[in-house]
Amino acid sequence: MEIKKLAESLNPAERKVARVLDDINSFDEIIKATGLKDVEVMRALQWLQNKNIVRIKESQKEVVSLDENGIKYLKYGLPEAIFLENVEKTVSMGELGKKTNLSSEELAISLGVLKSKAAIEIRKDKDIIVSITEHGRQILKNGFAEQQFLKESFPKEINMLRGEEKLALENLKKRKKIVKVELKKTIAAELTETGKKLLKEKFDDDMIERLSPSMLKSGSWKGKRFRRFDVKVNVPGIFAGRKQHYRRFLDEIRQKFVALGFREMSGPIVETYFWDMDALFMPQFHSARDIHQGYYIKEPKYAKDLPEDKIKNVKSAHESGFGTGSKGWRYEFDAKRTHRHILRTHDTSISARTLASKDLKIPGKYFQISRCFRYDIVDATHLSDFNQVGGFVIEEGINFGHLKSLLRMFAEEFADAKEIRIVPSYFPFTEPSAQLMVRHPDIGWIELGGSGIFRPEMVKPLIGKEVPVIAWGVGLDRLAMFKLGIKDIRQLFSHDLEFLRNAKVI
Repeated sequence: MEIKKLAESLNPAERKVARVLDDINSFDEIIKATGLKDVEVMRALQWLQNKNIVRIKESQKEVVSLDENGIKYLKYGLPEAIFLENVEKTVSMGELGKKTNLSSEELAISLGVLKSKAAIEIRKDKDIIVSITEHGRQILKNGFAEQQFLKESFPKEINMLRGEEKLALENLKKRKKIVKVELKKTIAAELTETGKKLLKEKFDDDMIERLSPSMLKSGSWKGKRFRRFDVKVNVPGIFAGRKQHYRRFLDEIRQKFVALGFREMSGPIVETYFWDMDALFMPQFHSARDIHQGYYIKEPKYAKDLPEDKIKNVKSAHESGFGTGSKGWRYEFDAKRTHRHILRTHDTSISARTLASKDLKIPGKYFQISRCFRYDIVDATHLSDFNQVGGFVIEEGINFGHLKSLLRMFAEEFADAKEIRIVPSYFPFTEPSAQLMVRHPDIGWIELGGSGIFRPEMVKPLIGKEVPVIAWGVGLDRLAMFKLGIKDIRQLFSHDLEFLRNAKVI
């Protein structure tokens, strides 16, 4: 922008600040010179910097100022000065206390300070006897350096102190609430080459900033000059309030399932072995449970509200197959162990609860979004607690082909995945079982979730009859990584304000 046009674009605060920058650059001095408030000066400097007129420099410096005792001693004098003034030749501590009105703490401090300065001599009798030395008389005559330091103009930059002042400061810093040292932020403005050229221009203070209805009515605007507005100048970004990126993603997932005709299920975070594993036909003492490394509840250790009829059915399924044609796992089911409390390790526990519920509808489509917990090493693709979206479809005649189509739809619709694999897998409660894999553009192939057809040994004890049920459980955190373009799973829960402001929102 031409210098003349640039001068015409300055608002009143910018013009006031720009005028004084040729002589001064300190923020505090600019405030005094312009008569503007600190916030007005700061905004003016930022606008001028946006227009390449000034460069703002920020730095930190150590400053010393008086604390509450320092203010008191500035007015009444340091305790050691008062103490020494009352030591004529020889005097006891008891007499000094009466003559000076110093507290016992101040008397003790004064005694130590004056002894270290060789200003007094001490001997012990029935009381402590104090006498002044020749050096002490010299100190009285010349004054205490610390007392003189208190009379300085504060706040004061430490790097501006002279040798004797630095020594006085170090002595006072050892004592309680006399001085305080703080880091102070300093702001200065330096004119750029463009700014130096601008100051040679004449500023018009009569330019009109805005038109009002009264000006239009009276015609007082005629013949006046209007301030030029630069619509291309950089302005600070505005960060409007918005829903957290992952929370918004979860809400979208929920809305899509509801739109597809699925009913939402729910269940408790503190679960029992029964619903989390036993009802899913996982043998109680089998290594299959190792993939569900859970967190156990210390108190209460066992639940008291499990349905005894369902426990009886599940016990029969584990021991002998519950009339499904299976022989079961053929071990003695521990009914007490099934009551053990654990944090929910996967979302299928909610599916088991729904299958056992009186509200189950056949045919029916169900889903749940749940927080689950498993011991894991936290890295870019793993967390010790995670969200899953899972569910099932129950209907006569449904088969594995329907499940594959459903999984592909999930990967394409919810994760925008282009490359998808459905590979064989193993879960104790499904047969056949499959794993949904998708290719992330940066990370490569990752597992989104597991799926399969619920085994009759799981379904019949809960419902009372054999009905085909296709089911899935997909890791929502990883789905979100695809959709939101995130490489590190921990960023889904980030507290970094800069990241949250710029995070992709679908």
